[in-house]
Amino acid sequence: MSETIQIGDLCIPVVRKAIQNVHLSVHPPHGRVTLAVPTATRLEVARAYAISRLGWIRKQQGRLAAQARETPRQFIERETHFLWGRRRLLSVVYRDAKPSVTIDHKRIVLTVRPGSDHARRAEVIHDWHRAQLHRVAPPLIKRWEARLKVRVTSYFLQRMKTRWGSCNPGAGHIRLNTELAKKPKDLLEYVIVHEIAHLLEPTHSDRFVAILDEHYPSWREARAELNELPLSAEPWPD
Repeated sequence: MSETIQIGDLCIPVVRKAIQNVHLSVHPPHGRVTLAVPTATRLEVARAYAISRLGWIRKQQGRLAAQARETPRQFIERETHFLWGRRRLLSVVYRDAKPSVTIDHKRIVLTVRPGSDHARRAEVIHDWHRAQLHRVAPPLIKRWEARLKVRVTSYFLQRMKTRWGSCNPGAGHIRLNTELAKKPKDLLEYVIVHEIAHLLEPTHSDRFVAILDEHYPSWREARAELNELPLSAEPWPD
């Protein structure tokens, strides 16, 4: 049976885990709150903790509400797009040839066949972003496999609406959000380190935090920067 804590208009799911300390999280994009507690924690103790952190919860929810979101892209001439955190203007070329994307100085040049609609132009750009990630991610994964002494059996690129990455520790798989191609490369590296660290510790436990502190001390700053960047224009579920 699932447990929840009700504080005014806040309904907070409580998850019991084999951890030592309480972990309170406020999730994008709408500020959903979750509370992970050690297995034996009494519900009233968890509720008192959540009440004590109510100001912090409201602050985080306010930050998320004010966070910039990308305007929906039309994939048209002189529209702003991003690659590795750099702003570029899109140039659209209609030509009876295989669709492609290239970079010309400060422009992203999208070449598509005449009559290509919005969906097709978006698909070509998305495939290009995937290709950029497939070029950059493997060397980073290899580097952090060696440093953490683990093995990633495979990695996948996927559109994800609520996460930058995920890990299946049992299978040794990690998944990366294709939106990361728009963000600075050091933030991609942070996500890769985060997910690979889950091969050593599946939960966000104190041990997991200690692993990040030891091997990637700036992870908190990277996480904060990533969360401050504009969210995808794609609608997010609750």
